[in-house]
Amino acid sequence: MTATAAERDAREINDAAHGGGHRVEPGEIAVGVVIGRASEFFDFFVYAIASVLVFPKVVFPFLDPLTGTLVSFAVFAVAFVARPVGTFFFTAVDRRYGRGTKLTAALFLLGGATAAIAFLPGYERIGIASAVLLVLFRAGQGVALGGSWDGLASLLALNAPAGKRGWYAMLPQLGAPIGLIIASLLFAFLIHSLPAQDFLDWGWRYPFFVAFAINVVALFARLRIVVTPEYTHLFEGRELEPSPVVETVRAQWRVIAAGAFAPLASFAMFHMVTVFPLSWVFLFTTEPPVRFLMIEAIAALFGIAAIIASGLLADRFGRRTVLGVSAAAIAAFSGFAPQLLGAGQGGEIAFMLTGFVLLGLSFGQSSGAISSSFPIRYRYTGSALTSDLAWMFGAGFAPLAALLLSSEFGLISSGAYLLSGAVGTLIALWLNRNLARTIE
Repeated sequence: MTATAAERDAREINDAAHGGGHRVEPGEIAVGVVIGRASEFFDFFVYAIASVLVFPKVVFPFLDPLTGTLVSFAVFAVAFVARPVGTFFFTAVDRRYGRGTKLTAALFLLGGATAAIAFLPGYERIGIASAVLLVLFRAGQGVALGGSWDGLASLLALNAPAGKRGWYAMLPQLGAPIGLIIASLLFAFLIHSLPAQDFLDWGWRYPFFVAFAINVVALFARLRIVVTPEYTHLFEGRELEPSPVVETVRAQWRVIAAGAFAPLASFAMFHMVTVFPLSWVFLFTTEPPVRFLMIEAIAALFGIAAIIASGLLADRFGRRTVLGVSAAAIAAFSGFAPQLLGAGQGGEIAFMLTGFVLLGLSFGQSSGAISSSFPIRYRYTGSALTSDLAWMFGAGFAPLAALLLSSEFGLISSGAYLLSGAVGTLIALWLNRNLARTIE
């Protein structure tokens, strides 16, 4: 097995910092997990925001604004469909060449696809080929995200101190609001600082360059953990080693299916308070996007507080209880959320703040919720597949479905979509008693 240059550098710095070895601590795993997740979610939100503000005008200008945004959201979903393909391919790389090689290749692919979008020519220069390239680059991002699974979140939950599993389970989820805050503020700054035409010509490209740079930093931070002998031994000790994808699906399809549907409420809520409301406000109101991006960034701070609170509540009342109660609260919220979003600027603020608090409470405990339900042989690959499918079913098509339904039947229909996710979570938790017991 050969090591990449990045792996060797990571080992050398790690050895210099720790005198050739160090005791594995959950806090150190947490740092790597948060950095990695924040990087991935920054990429995620940079693309999501561009799907609303940029691509309908740059790549799909031949369509009306609503149709262009719907098509843009369809391309957005391509990455979620491609994620399982990435898991399949990079699991083979992991088994043959090691986790460090897999992670390096996956994150360079993610960074390369993201940087390629920054150089994407618009429709006015190359016609429909612009849309074709966008789909290809988006698929590349999805394949890379499937390969970027490093097992650290599962390792963190399994290695948490007694009585602190809920606390350590919420730590990886902090990456989502952190990535959203950075992406929203960066776009808000560029839109505010540049004339509209300059922003559409070249200003929107800078966040994608930043995403590439952050990926490099995140890669090194994660490699510093996963390639060290101490962590290699810990992964093997917990048997967090990749198993063949086909074998894993054949043996554990019931657990994978239950795990994919258990977090539907939080994943549906995820897009209902991030991507979808930006598209609705931008298309159907006269409110400037900068203002809503600032509201989104501030609301994400409330989301961070709620994620932290979810860890405390889970350790006191149980993770299953927190997931179930938060899903029920999301179901209740779906009944009046559309009215808030359509009630002007004050309603938008109430919608975003309430939504992010509920999102934080539910999303904070959705990470690795079923890791210990898998037999140890299938835990690593099973957890990766579950994550892929949960994002695809719960989040990948959410902006497209919510905007399409709302434009056809009014905002009330978006509440029905959110309700369906909450019901899916409650049914999954109720049906799978074994899963429910392991979440406690």
